[in-house]
Amino acid sequence: MRPRNIIALVLVLLSFVFLIPGLTLPLITINASFTFMGNTVEVFNQTRSILQSIRDLHDTGDDFVAGLILLFSVVVPFVKGALLGVAALSPSAAWRYRLYIFVRSISKWAMADVFAMGVYVAFLAGKAAENLDAEIKSGFYYFVAYCLVSLLALQFMTVPASRAGVGVAVGS
Repeated sequence: MRPRNIIALVLVLLSFVFLIPGLTLPLITINASFTFMGNTVEVFNQTRSILQSIRDLHDTGDDFVAGLILLFSVVVPFVKGALLGVAALSPSAAWRYRLYIFVRSISKWAMADVFAMGVYVAFLAGKAAENLDAEIKSGFYYFVAYCLVSLLALQFMTVPASRAGVGVAVGS
């Protein structure tokens, strides 16, 4: 196995270490309140992880949205990491090439980075409103770390340039 593929495999494993708490730990807390006759009344205070959000959306009948978040933020990242790990370990250059091409194409659909940006935008919106407050929690940082490490793993992978089996590093 090439040194770059060993690094890619280590990064894939590290991305899973970040992904699991990124999905299970609290991501963001949103608090809404108003002031009435000098007293602040809290109307809404929710702390959610990604998996809790999926469950809550399902429980309230928003199965389509819950399914999209489940697919793009949970299923595709796990499949992407597993296949990239298999590709790194594969002795067959042709198989490694096919897996890499497939992983590269589903990476565009993972949208984990887009989800992380959406949470950050919600955080900023919460900070901008007078009666709304938002606080980013540890799950957000784990999820962002997953996004960065998984992208790095994909960049380190060495794949054959063609089916002929000539190996090249991504970006060369």
